[in-house]
Amino acid sequence: MSRKSNAAAKPPTKRQLRVGEEIRHVLAGIFIRQDTYIEELRGISITVSEVSVSPDLSNAKVFVMPLGGQDIEIILPVLNKTAPFFAHHVSQKVHLRRMPKLKFLVDGSFDHVDKMNSLFNTLSDKENQPLTLNNSDEIELDERLDTISQTSES
Repeated sequence: MSRKSNAAAKPPTKRQLRVGEEIRHVLAGIFIRQDTYIEELRGISITVSEVSVSPDLSNAKVFVMPLGGQDIEIILPVLNKTAPFFAHHVSQKVHLRRMPKLKFLVDGSFDHVDKMNSLFNTLSDKENQPLTLNNSDEIELDERLDTISQTSES
């Protein structure tokens, strides 16, 4: 097994999680206050759901989703183009030796949650439907139960 695959299988360290969470808080604050002077982002509400930091703290993946998932094809390239601007603002609040390079990605977890909810709803709808048996089904079911009980007694 190669060394690279072992590193990818490791869970993030406490430091990676702390740094990622700090960066997420600062970026979320920037987007809430709309402290950017970027015309394409004006008036758009952006959710920062997670920041995943590499083990050497040199790269950070920022998972974002605009409100309602609209205009993501426009917003994502703008965010990646202006990533140094955001890194500069984050570095003023989060004190690290070296600021991780930010890469903005679409967060697909909201779509995944919606899909899972719809699957669970269809399952619960099927369970709530009453089981209808006609007279012949009831007789057949009774006969099967009788044979099962007779075989278990012997």
